[in-house]
Amino acid sequence: MSSAPSTPRSSAPLQDLLLESAEVVRAVQAGRSMTDAIAQVPPEFRPGAQALSFHAMRHLGEARALRRLLVPRDPPEALVDALLQVSLALLLPGGAADAPSYTSHTVVDQAVRAAASMRRLLPFKGLVNGCLRGFLRDPAGLLAQAAKTVEGRWNHPQWWVDKLRAAYPDAWQELLAAANVPAPLTLRVNRRRASREQVLDAFAAAGIGAEPSGAAGLALAQPRPVAQLPGFDLGWWSVQDAGAQLAAPLLGVHDGERVLDACAAPGGKTAHLLELADVALTALDADGIRLQRVRENLERLDLRRPDTVLRRADAADLEDWWDGVPYDAVLADVPCTASGIVRRHPDIRWLRRADDVARTVKLQTRIVDALWRTVAPGGRLLYVTCSIFPEENERQAAAFAARHPDVRRLEAPGQLLPVAGDTTPAAQRDGFFYALFAKLS
Repeated sequence: MSSAPSTPRSSAPLQDLLLESAEVVRAVQAGRSMTDAIAQVPPEFRPGAQALSFHAMRHLGEARALRRLLVPRDPPEALVDALLQVSLALLLPGGAADAPSYTSHTVVDQAVRAAASMRRLLPFKGLVNGCLRGFLRDPAGLLAQAAKTVEGRWNHPQWWVDKLRAAYPDAWQELLAAANVPAPLTLRVNRRRASREQVLDAFAAAGIGAEPSGAAGLALAQPRPVAQLPGFDLGWWSVQDAGAQLAAPLLGVHDGERVLDACAAPGGKTAHLLELADVALTALDADGIRLQRVRENLERLDLRRPDTVLRRADAADLEDWWDGVPYDAVLADVPCTASGIVRRHPDIRWLRRADDVARTVKLQTRIVDALWRTVAPGGRLLYVTCSIFPEENERQAAAFAARHPDVRRLEAPGQLLPVAGDTTPAAQRDGFFYALFAKLS
């Protein structure tokens, strides 16, 4: 029994990759983002450990349910528990599109060796061996038992499944399934540096399959390291999901306008606004490190202008950053649970808690009400989230319009649900919400 082959095997020994991936899974279960945890993996192990970690995150519900059946008591060492979960995820029949392929014998052998290689894990070598071999003796029966739990059936927390079932009674199962489909690599062509046809030709010459997606996008047939793609150093394109590429055009910026990107990092939408029009743009973000990424992206794309201002600030604290001059257009890509992008970030479902939704709604309300004060009469504000929870989206937009008598709601897509599965890469997108408002003169 093995995972479906797709991702090439790393040259690093599997036992090392299992340990590094287990460290990542342990970190996520302790509340740390997978991105941060993977960044701490030694470079020689990072590609392989990342592949295993993504696979484990997408199958964590099954793996945890199986571990509880095979080892009812939680192991006293969290890293052993994580090692068992990663190994069980690799032993699942069928696997996932981003999982390396190993035989079941190899997985068990290397997991046992991994436990034996660390002093603090050595006492659990027999536990690891017994658990994994126990699964292989009756995989079908154990999987059937695991599937009786919500987490084991859907690979999402119970509260998440309940929320989607209530919000989308006819589509909740498709949404949960879509969240476990690895996302394609989607690019947005920088029209100030290249045409889409130019980029397609360069990719074709390099033997890279890609097809048009949306107005200015490209979807790759197979993901690749972005820095190795033609045109990266020349600023020809940016990485951006097809759903996210709708934001800047919806705001409808024009030459000469004064524009605010209120929650800018990592800068994809900021760059898109500058690609579409010659505007005086201010980009805010509360995180200075993430704001540096905005700066780096704009420099690579050759989009910095004298009237482009990057500033670290809390968008809701107007006294700290706003000069009192109103903006013609405001992009409010507010913080959210990110429930619409879990196929790209499968750790999100395990990091979030049920009460996080109410907290983000409160934060969104504070930000958008403050930003409305900065919009000029006749100006526009685009409210954006990468969530699929209605509390953060349509309910928030309706409540905002009800609070402000000078609001006129304009046409916008509203809730965009994730599209994945059997469609082509160019037709896939993450989940986003868009509401557009104009301020009455």
